[in-house]
Amino acid sequence: MTSISKEDYLSTIFKHRDDEGEIKPNVIAEWLQISGPAVTDMLKKLAKDDFIIYKPYRGVRFTNHGEDLAKRLVRRHRIWEIFLHQIVGMSWDKVHEEAERLEHHSSDELIDRLEEMLDFPSFDPHGDPIPGKDGVMPELRDLKPLSRIGLNTPVIVQQVSSYDGKFLSYIHSIGIQLNVVLKILEKRDFDKSLLLETNGKKESISSMVADNIFVSMEY
Repeated sequence: MTSISKEDYLSTIFKHRDDEGEIKPNVIAEWLQISGPAVTDMLKKLAKDDFIIYKPYRGVRFTNHGEDLAKRLVRRHRIWEIFLHQIVGMSWDKVHEEAERLEHHSSDELIDRLEEMLDFPSFDPHGDPIPGKDGVMPELRDLKPLSRIGLNTPVIVQQVSSYDGKFLSYIHSIGIQLNVVLKILEKRDFDKSLLLETNGKKESISSMVADNIFVSMEY
């Protein structure tokens, strides 16, 4: 089994914590696809190193030290993703795994130079915000899951919450990508699927897919 580093844990906590800044150990286990006991062992180590505050059977949250390091790791990862996508030309379903490898072997100076080359992007190829050099996050956009949008309302795709390559490849194959305008033509009661119109074509997607696509209103 591939070794999961402390950095992987910190990045996972940062990306998937709730609005209160906490995350349950079982959620970490689900995202990293490892056992609960393995997560508990690592959380104890992270708490000992002053990266997190952890009490058994309760949520996990960052210390200031842990928050700062997590932002640096996420910043590295997302800048690599956009570099691989925009400069190297890799598709958005492949950049996540490559960035995972690169982020662990990059200096802050290299990341700063990549950021400048890319003209200081605010969001990665999946629409996730990129922390600034000073740790400040871009202003959050008012996004909603596609599944919660009403019929015949034009919206713009701004973010996807799944990094699964098969998921990203699938939605791209039916014309769904960032900045695409689409609208829901029908919501089917029997299976909760949606009929969409995008780029003049009609496509059906499941409710699970719609839950992982985030949109804003077209202005």
